[in-house]
Amino acid sequence: MRYWIFSGILVASALFSGIDAWALEFTADQIVKFGKHTQKANLYYRDDRWRLEHQSMGPVNVTIVRKDKQLMWLLLSRMRHFKTLPYDPAQEPKLSEHLEGEVSREEIGTETREGHPTILYEVTVKQGDQTDVYYQWFATDIQFPMQLTRKDGSWSVEYRHVKLRP
Repeated sequence: MRYWIFSGILVASALFSGIDAWALEFTADQIVKFGKHTQKANLYYRDDRWRLEHQSMGPVNVTIVRKDKQLMWLLLSRMRHFKTLPYDPAQEPKLSEHLEGEVSREEIGTETREGHPTILYEVTVKQGDQTDVYYQWFATDIQFPMQLTRKDGSWSVEYRHVKLRP
């Protein structure tokens, strides 16, 4: 009887020990550049929800996103107001190694960013009739994309001071 209980505990622990391995929780400084504009924000991310605390002087101070509720809240603290919007998948941070619609990936080299060893890739993405080419710096030690930049330089997102939660 003890053997079966012990075996059951071992099997259960083997099955459920990896659950947290799929969860991603981190904080980082996010820098988004598009054209001549730069937006900086502090990003607090956990699986299906995240919060951006914007550093710019725009009307929105904080953005809260809840994928599970399919909602986004824009907090306008100077006006003491908030706005509720439906969730927009285009606003989701691109945090996986492979991009949606990826058709090719070529390793260009290696580099150290923020103390993390990264591999620099040239990634081609096709969405509908449009094909875009990006450079991606992917940190191999923390399995995290440190920067994603369009090849033409018109858009980029960079993460600094990334702190993963164990």
